[in-house]
Amino acid sequence: MNWDLALEIFGTIIGLIYLYYEYKAHRLLWIMGIIMPAVSLGVYYNAGLYADMGINAYYIIAGVYGYLVWTFKNKRRRQVELPITHAPRRTYVYSTAITICLFAIIYFILKYYTDSTVPLWDALSTALSVTAMWMLARKYIEQWGVWILVDAISVALYIYKGIYFYAALYALYIIIAILGYFNWLKIMKNEHNKSL
Repeated sequence: MNWDLALEIFGTIIGLIYLYYEYKAHRLLWIMGIIMPAVSLGVYYNAGLYADMGINAYYIIAGVYGYLVWTFKNKRRRQVELPITHAPRRTYVYSTAITICLFAIIYFILKYYTDSTVPLWDALSTALSVTAMWMLARKYIEQWGVWILVDAISVALYIYKGIYFYAALYALYIIIAILGYFNWLKIMKNEHNKSL
């Protein structure tokens, strides 16, 4: 077995553990969310997916941020853990504008400064991933919809690039994202009922 394949398989296993914790809305997802991108840096670099490589550096930082946000007490609301909520309406406007700007910047860099063979799709999945990860850190339930789009793009991209274990993992992510949305909706309703 070559080193690239071993990394890909290990990253896939960590990704499955991550999925389990994300589905459960458990803060340990952030620990897996630090380990998996660290492994994935090598996988994406070797495949020439430079934006995916860059987003994984972001995921490591976001993993630390997410863990801190989910773990430490929100003093204003006197909550031990951040609750699952709907994103405020203004969030849609800001996150869409930021995603479009990120996409344009990443696409420009990939198109003119790298040898990427898939700059459009790599840039799109990366820009959407930044937004989805931020929404996950804030525990906005709508993050699942963004992840479904990211995962669908990623499956096609990874098949095209021959990263088949990650393609299978991201296909599974689509299913878990759908199930996760409904699970988080149930958790959110239970949290709301307890607070009444």
